[in-house]
Amino acid sequence: MTAGQGSRVAAERWKGVTSTEDMASTGARAPRRRATLAAVAAEAGVSLPTVSKVVNGRPDVAPETRARVERLLGEFDYHRPGVHRGVRRGRRSGLVDLIFNGLDSPWAVEILRGAEDWCAAHATGVAVSAVRHGSARPASWTSALASHDTEGVILVTSELTAPQLEQLRGERIPLVVVDPVNLPDAELPSVGTTNWAGGLAATDHLVSLGHQRIGAVAGPPDYLCSRARLDGYRSALDRARVPFRPEFTRHGDFQHEGGFLGGSELLDLPEPPTAIFAGSDQQALGVYEAARRHGRRVPQDLSIVGFDDLPVARWISPPLTTVRQPLAEMGRTAAAMLGDLIEGKPLPTRRVELSTELIVRESTGRPGR
Repeated sequence: MTAGQGSRVAAERWKGVTSTEDMASTGARAPRRRATLAAVAAEAGVSLPTVSKVVNGRPDVAPETRARVERLLGEFDYHRPGVHRGVRRGRRSGLVDLIFNGLDSPWAVEILRGAEDWCAAHATGVAVSAVRHGSARPASWTSALASHDTEGVILVTSELTAPQLEQLRGERIPLVVVDPVNLPDAELPSVGTTNWAGGLAATDHLVSLGHQRIGAVAGPPDYLCSRARLDGYRSALDRARVPFRPEFTRHGDFQHEGGFLGGSELLDLPEPPTAIFAGSDQQALGVYEAARRHGRRVPQDLSIVGFDDLPVARWISPPLTTVRQPLAEMGRTAAAMLGDLIEGKPLPTRRVELSTELIVRESTGRPGR
C-alpha cells in the first residue's frame, strides 16, 4: 500500500465508513461521522493546535507541515467554518467583498462606483470594508471573510501576504487585485493602469513648456504604482537630457499632507524647482497649499501636475493639469473579472492594464522668473 492509499484508508476510517465485511457481519449500515480536526491531527502526526493554525491561516506553521495538513483536510473532506458550501452546490449568496486600505479618499470612491455599477447590473451585492494594516496580522481580514459566505473578493491597493493568499485559496474564494501594492503572483488576476507612461507624459509636458528644474512628490516608495510613476518621470528627464537631481524628489502618502510636506521641502531649497509632478491629485492639492504659503503663484511661479483626474481637479483654482487614470473603469473591470471567476469562466488575461491620458488644464505654464 502506498502512502497516498494509506491516507485515503485513514480518511475513510475517520469518517466512520467501515469495510464491506464489517457491514456484512453486523447486518447494519455503518453511520458516517464528520471528520474532525483531531482525526486530521492524528493522521498528520501533529498537535491539534497546529491543525487549528492551518485552518485559520496562521503563518507560524512550517511549510511542509502546512502542506501535509492541507492535503489531509482535503482528503478528509473537512468543511471549514465559512467555506462556501452553498456556492459549490449551486446556490449563490449574491455577495462580493470590496476591500480597501482606507476609505477616506475620493480615489476609493471612484473605484467603488465602478465596481458597484457592474454588480448592480448583475444582481450582486457589495460589502465594503477597509484594512489599514494589511500585514499586521496576516490572516485577520481573510478570516473575517468566511463569516458571511462571500462569493469573491476585490482587494484595492492593499498588500497581500502569502498567508492571506494561501487562506483565500484554501477557502476557494476567488480574488482580483486592483493596483497591487506588492508584486502580485503571476496567476493572480489584477487590474492596473499604465503608471509608467503616465509619469512620462506628465514630465514630458513640463519639459515641453521649458522647465528644467522639475521636482517630484511621489507616493509611498514601496507601492508598485508609485515606483512606476517615478520611473516614468526619470525616463522623461533622461530622454530630454535634463539632469536628474535627487534633491528634487520627495515621497508622500498619496494624501494632502504628504503633498504639502514634500512640496514645502522642495520650495525651501536654495534653488527650488519651477514645476512639480505630484504622484496623486490629492498630493497635488497639498502642493497648491505649500505654494500659497511660500508666496508662489500657480502657474506663474510654479507649475503643478497631478495624477488620477479626480472630480475636484476640474474645480480647484486654477484647474489642475493631471494624468487621468480610469478609476471607475478599473472597478468595473475588476468586478467583471471576478464575476467570470465565480462562474468558472476562463479569463482572457490575468493582468489588465488600462490606459492613462494627460489632461492639460491651467495649473501648468512656461517657467516664470
